[in-house]
Amino acid sequence: MGKTGRHILIISAIAGLITLIGFLLFYHVPSPPVREMENARTTLSDARKDRADIYSREMFTESLVYYDSAMTNWKRENKKFIYSRDYNKVSLYAGLSADRAEQAAENSKNNIANLENELKGKIDSLNNLIVEIDKIFAAYPLDAEIRIRISNGILLLKESEIAFKKGDYLEANRNITDSEYLLQSSYDNANTNIRGYFTSFPLWKKWTEKTINESKKNHSYSIIVDKYSRKCFVYLNGVKKYEYNVELGRNWVGDKRVTGDYATPEGMYKTVKKIDKNKTKYYKALLLDYPNEEDKEKFRQEIANGTLPPSARQGSLIEIHGNGGKGIDWTEGCIALTDPDMDVVFKIAKIGTPVTIVGSTVDIAQILKR
Repeated sequence: MGKTGRHILIISAIAGLITLIGFLLFYHVPSPPVREMENARTTLSDARKDRADIYSREMFTESLVYYDSAMTNWKRENKKFIYSRDYNKVSLYAGLSADRAEQAAENSKNNIANLENELKGKIDSLNNLIVEIDKIFAAYPLDAEIRIRISNGILLLKESEIAFKKGDYLEANRNITDSEYLLQSSYDNANTNIRGYFTSFPLWKKWTEKTINESKKNHSYSIIVDKYSRKCFVYLNGVKKYEYNVELGRNWVGDKRVTGDYATPEGMYKTVKKIDKNKTKYYKALLLDYPNEEDKEKFRQEIANGTLPPSARQGSLIEIHGNGGKGIDWTEGCIALTDPDMDVVFKIAKIGTPVTIVGSTVDIAQILKR
C-alpha cells in the first residue's frame, strides 16, 4: 500500500471514530425510572402506616408483588449493555404498585371505620346481654358448666374491649366472636331451662290466688313464698301487709323430691309448730306440714314409676326460720329470713297459718320484659 493509501485509511478511521463518538454523544441513553420507583416505595410505606397490610391485605400484597416485579425487571435491564436497556416494564410495574398501594390504603381506612363501628355495636350488644343474664339468672341455680361458660364469655368480652381501645380490631373481633358464642349459647340454654320450669306457673297461680282468697275470706294471715324473686309475702284480709327477702335451698329450682336434694318444696302447706329461741339453732322457726298428703302421693308414684329408686327417702322438717341475710341460698330446703323479719312473721303466725310456696307469683313473660 502506498503512502496515499495509508493516508486515506487513517482519515477513514478517524472519520469513523468521530462518527462513533458523535453517535455515543447524541444517542439517547435509557434512564432508569428512579422517580417512579421512589413514588411506589413511598406509597407502599404510607399504605403500611394506614395498616393496609392488615386491613386490606390482598390489595397491599398485590402492590408488593408489582413492586417486586419492577425491581426484578430493573435488575435484569441493568445487566444489559447500556444502550439496549428498556425500563418500560419497570415504570409500568412501579405505577401499578403505587396505584394499588393507594387503593389498599383507602380500602384499609374504610375497613377500619366499618369494623370499628361493627365491633362497638357488638360490644354494646354483648354488654346488654350480660346485664340481661345477670338480671334473670344471677340467683338462678344454673348448671356449673353454664356458669363457667358465662364467666369465660364475660372475660373474653373484657379482653376484646381492651384490644378495641388499643385499635387492635382483628384481635378484638376474634375475642368478640368467641364471647358471643359462649354468652348467647349459655343464655339460650338457660332461657330454655327457666321456661321449662315456668310451665308450672298456672298451678302456682292457682295456689297463690286460693291462698289470698282464703286470707280475705277468713280475715286472717297467710304467707306466700315466691322462690324466684326470693320474697316472702305476708297477707292479712287478702291484702299484702309485709314483704321480706328470703334465702332458700341451694338447689331450689323445681319441687323437692328426696331428702338431701337441697330443694325447697312447692305446694300449699300449714304451720304445725312454732319453735321459739333457744329451741332451734336457727333463732326461731315455723315448722310446716311437709310432706303433706299430696307430696306423699307424688313420692309413692315416683317410686312406682321407677323415676326414684326404692331406697329413696322423702325429706321432712321444712321450716321458715331465722339466721338469714347471708346473701346466698344456703339452706337444705328451708326458707330463711333475717332475725328481725323472723320476729314479725313468728309473732303473726299461728298453728294452721297457710304457707304457700311457689316458683313465682309472676309469669315468665313479665320477668323477661323487666
